[in-house]
Amino acid sequence: MTNAITDTNAEPSTPEKFEYFELDDTEMNGASALARETALAISYNGISQAVMMVSPGNFEDFIRGFSITSDVVHSLDEIYDIQVTESGDSHHAEVAISSRAFWALKRSRRQLAGTSGCGICGTDAVDQALPQLTGLTHTPIPNAGLFGDLRDRISVAQQVARCSGALHAALYIDTEGHVRLCREDIGRHNAMDKLIGAMIQAGQNPRDGFVVVTSRCSLELIHKAVRAHIGTLVSLSAPTALTVQWARRYGLNLIHVPHHSAPRVYSPAPG
Repeated sequence: MTNAITDTNAEPSTPEKFEYFELDDTEMNGASALARETALAISYNGISQAVMMVSPGNFEDFIRGFSITSDVVHSLDEIYDIQVTESGDSHHAEVAISSRAFWALKRSRRQLAGTSGCGICGTDAVDQALPQLTGLTHTPIPNAGLFGDLRDRISVAQQVARCSGALHAALYIDTEGHVRLCREDIGRHNAMDKLIGAMIQAGQNPRDGFVVVTSRCSLELIHKAVRAHIGTLVSLSAPTALTVQWARRYGLNLIHVPHHSAPRVYSPAPG
């Protein structure tokens, strides 16, 4: 199939419906809208860097956020152009970046060359999994009143998930408690990158308000939040011990909102 240029930041398309029958009653047929996904190959200045399974839509937000949180670029000024082409069930993003960022990326690729085993072994790979980050300046904890009916507000904002399910969301909520941005994706990391890209493009101060993730709060989300200078990260699922340790180490406010209890502040530490 011939490659075609696609709208790089179009909103997610309507989920496709698929018919099914129930296993215990083949006469009971129905149809469900299912979340879409595509393979997105990303190249920087002609050099392939990553292939990600993502939900189609908001590609430009994703590429901006991914480039920042993966430490490929330090600011959007270093991204000169984004071109996305579609071919069958896959997409390819060709990203033009500055010479400084490109040479740094090539050095990073050389450091990983020659590692053995599964491809994530060796000191260099561990350094990338547990990187040294720049600590954040203190951000005040959001007012407790901003968390009232938080799950209901998130449910309203997740427009695609209401149709199909199977999607994570990352949302930016302002200082008044309003959902300003919502990005959805089959991958929790992808949703976070899409949101970060959208926030940066909109000129949103990441220290104002807070970011919410509907998924498990993994260590990688801490990395992304710190690199994007987000002041407060809120999770609907309990964090891991390592996640809390890293949030405290780098000055990120980390709050868990349980289903039936008051919000729990894990970072900063009590006292």
